[in-house]
Formats: sequence, structure tokens, C-alpha cells
Amino acid sequence: MDDMIDGGALLAKMLKNEGIDVIFTLIGGEIVDAYAGCLKEGIRIIDVRHEQVAMHAADGYFRMTGKTGCAIVSAGVGTTNTMTGVVNALYEESAVLLVGGFAPSNERHMGSLGDIPHTAILGPITKFAATVSSTERIAPMTAMAFRECYNGAPGPAYLEIPVDVLEGKVAIASAPLPTKGQYRASTQCSGNRDDVKKLAALLAKAQRPCILFGSQLWTCRATDTAVDFCKKLNLPAYTSGSSRGTFAPGATHGFHHSRHYALDNADLIVLIGLPFDFRMGYGQSLPKNVPIAQIDMDYRTVGKNHDITVGIVGDLGVVMQDLLTLLAKENAPPRASWFETLRALEKKAVAAQEPFTHSNANPIHPMRLAYEINEFITQDTIFIGDAGDVLTFAGGVIMPKAAGLWFDTGPLGTLGIGTPFAMAAKLANPQKEVVCLFGDGSFSMTGWDFESCIRFNLPFIGIIGNNSHMNQPRYSTIMQMGKEHSELASKLSNVPYAEFAKMLGGYGEDVTNPSQIQPALQRARASGKCALINVWVDAEVFSPGTMHQTMYK
Repeated sequence: MDDMIDGGALLAKMLKNEGIDVIFTLIGGEIVDAYAGCLKEGIRIIDVRHEQVAMHAADGYFRMTGKTGCAIVSAGVGTTNTMTGVVNALYEESAVLLVGGFAPSNERHMGSLGDIPHTAILGPITKFAATVSSTERIAPMTAMAFRECYNGAPGPAYLEIPVDVLEGKVAIASAPLPTKGQYRASTQCSGNRDDVKKLAALLAKAQRPCILFGSQLWTCRATDTAVDFCKKLNLPAYTSGSSRGTFAPGATHGFHHSRHYALDNADLIVLIGLPFDFRMGYGQSLPKNVPIAQIDMDYRTVGKNHDITVGIVGDLGVVMQDLLTLLAKENAPPRASWFETLRALEKKAVAAQEPFTHSNANPIHPMRLAYEINEFITQDTIFIGDAGDVLTFAGGVIMPKAAGLWFDTGPLGTLGIGTPFAMAAKLANPQKEVVCLFGDGSFSMTGWDFESCIRFNLPFIGIIGNNSHMNQPRYSTIMQMGKEHSELASKLSNVPYAEFAKMLGGYGEDVTNPSQIQPALQRARASGKCALINVWVDAEVFSPGTMHQTMYK
């Protein structure tokens, strides 16, 4: 029988081929053979308390490492419980393989446990969803799923594997593995040459350009190229999502607070890995008759919601390097007055924040909490934001010190990513510190996996901005129904989360005064444990970002 191999081993060998070294899972009878295969291949198994957490952690692992993430779950609700994580990976463009179990093939449509149409349900929110029909097909179908994960912008794929297929044994000769590194093409593609030249010409003559980077910049690992691109061509840049940190605080070409002015007054706007979605107002507020260029990994994104002058599809780093090559002999315009204007606006905005960032008010102002966190984080701190209004406040204050150190709830505003992302971050970067800012509402969604982080010795520092409310949607209630209804469906209990951390064996502190924040954070760091610092913040202040959102007007 030495020339035989089972389905779990085939799956694990393909995961190993892809460079997957950890899977996230919640146990179910249909998937145990996958565990056996992973153990043989040296793939670590991290079991969590809810399948949503498994999928979020796999998503986070891709974002932290650039390697395909993987979650393996049981059939039925085991699979449907991952859906929030799947759709978040789709919108955040994360390459994740979700493997779901199923009853024996001959029991399909008979009412077996978990007998639901997984592929039909997951098809619309993945790049690929299919059932593996036989043990011999496990390896090629897994390769197919990986290829689709990287078709254009990355995204999730789903494979349903019935238990008899996973348990089945076949002759090794009849189930050859696709050769490692040879079952999918490179994704580092350049854009159309003529369009790259057209954009180069626009960049060469622009006096007031504005460059906007989105999360795809980090996905492409093109942050160093972006810095080089902006420095050599003398371009002011703004970052969002996972591209934050590309320009270190104080960098000459990195800006943050003056974006609105820059967009209103630019003579060239370039979006790089950033869609015209609600975060950009669908492009409707951009000035008329100003050339707009868009570079993106996904053809479907380019020109969506707003006309463009130049559209380029390709790897962001490759396209920027091509532009640099074309413009190498050009003397970039100095644009001194443009930079001076933007830098003055930045300083003015920071000064306007100071009454709040240095506030001694009690309850604590959320911007004071954000300021203290910004003072606390280092060059080796990965910051994760899992909150609503508390994170919106923090977004204008906390500045990651380098690329790859900022991860947040993304375009879907998916609360509950914090603990699983922290888990993934510590697995991927055990030498780095991980700090996660939660709202009390968001922590309660997936916070029980704080225990999983303790169990697997994955320490992180969690900070809960606790206002005992779901405060961002609460603003909507106040605007629409009046302050007398401000507690409707948004009031939460005054939960002492520091005690929760202690109960599970972690470190916990309650903070009620602004002067206590920094010492508490330092003690959490010194503890070396999974920690929760429960900071009681003012529920009666709302961030400008929350108040200006259309849905809350």
C-alpha cells in the first residue's frame, strides 16, 4: 500500500506546495483527514472557537505575509459561519483558500448533516467555488483554486470536499501533484505600454499632482517602489488602508490631513490601487476638467463610477517602475509652492487636534487615547484597528512607523477582525509587537478567541475604547430620531474587560483617567502576556468622519 495516498495527504501536499505553513480551523468530523495530512507536512493547525475567526485569521495571514491564507471548516453551519470572513477577504482582495467538508457523496440531497448548497451560496462572494468529485481530482482542483485566487486582484476561493473523497485512497501514479511553482503564472504584469507613456507625459508636466495609494500597494509589496517613485518624480502622496506607513511620519513626500484640499486643487489626480467607492465619494466631488489616472490590479475597478483620462491594469510596483524608467531623464518639476501649501495645511490640522489629543477630560476623549497609542507604538509594532467611531478618531492621529504595520476593518467596515488578525500577525511575525485597538462592541463579536491567543502563546496588547455603546450607528439614531432615542439598539453594558483578560490568564487593567493610559500600556508590554487595557472613553463625542458620512445625515 506504499504506492497509495489518501485525499487528506494530497490536499496537504498542495497546501505545502503553495507555501502554506498554518491553517485555521474549527474541528468537524468531515475534515479530520485534512488534519492528518497537515501534520505529515509540518503545517501548523490553529483551532479557534468560531469559524468566522478562522476565516478572518486566514485573511489576516495573507495580508501579513503575502502567502495564501487557508481555513478548513466542517460542512453546513461550519461553512456558512465563515461567510462574513469570506466576503471581507473578497472586498479586501485577500488570497485565501477556504476548504469545507461535506457528507459522503452518495448522501448528497438526502438530508445528511450539513447538506446545503455550499458552492451556490459561496459562489457570488468568491472568485472560485467548486466541489471536488473524486480523490484523484483533489490536487488539480486545489491548483485551480489557487490560480483563481490570483486572477487579477487577489481574492478568496472555496473548495468543497466530501468526506469520502478526503478519506479515499488512490494510487500515487493516478494522482500526480502539479509541480511546485509551475501551476500558475506570475502576477507581476506591466500595463499597456501606450497608456504608461501617456501617464508619464501627464506626470512630467503637472504642477499640482495628487497621488492616492490604496491597500493594493501593500498587497503588491510595492511600498519601497512607491517611495522611490514619489521622491524621484517629486510627487505628494496620500495613503489609505494597508498602504499606510509607506511614508514614515514626517517624510517629505507623505501627507495625510491635506487630502481634501489637494484633490480640490490638483491639476492631475492619480489613484494607485484605490477604487472610486464610497470612501472616494464615488469620485463625484472631484474637480471637473482635471486629468485623472487610475492604476489597479483589477480591470473591473478601472473607470468604475468615474471617467478617467488614463487607465492601466497591472502590478502597481511594475507599472511605477516602468514610469520611473520612462521619466528617468526628465527633470521633475520642483513644485515647491505646492508642497509648501500642503505642508502648511498639515501643520494647521495637527495644531487643531491638540486640544483633543492633549485633553485631560474625564471621561477620556477618544483622540487622547489615540494620541497615547501613537506615542506608544514603535518601528516594530503592528497596529490593528477593529472599531467604529473610536477607530475613525484614531485614523487621523495614529501614524504607523513603517510599511506593513497598519491593518483595519476595510471597505466593509467589518467589525470583529481584531482578535483573529492579531492572532495571524503574531504567527506571521513572532518578533514584532502587535497592538489592537477595539471598540467594546467590536471586541465582543470575536473576543472569546482571546483565549485561543493565550492557548497558542500569541501575545498581543488589546486596547478597548469602551464607551458602552455601538457609537457610530448611534449617531444615525440621534440624527434621525432625536437624542431622546440615543440609547435605542446601541446601548451596551459596562463590561469590565480587564477582568475578562485576567479570568483567561492574560493581563488586564482598567483606565479611567488620561494620565493612566501610557503607564498601563507600558505595564501591558512588560507583562509579555495577552493583554486588555480597558479604557473608558466619552460616549458623547463623535468623530468628524462619523458625522460627515452620508448615511448619518
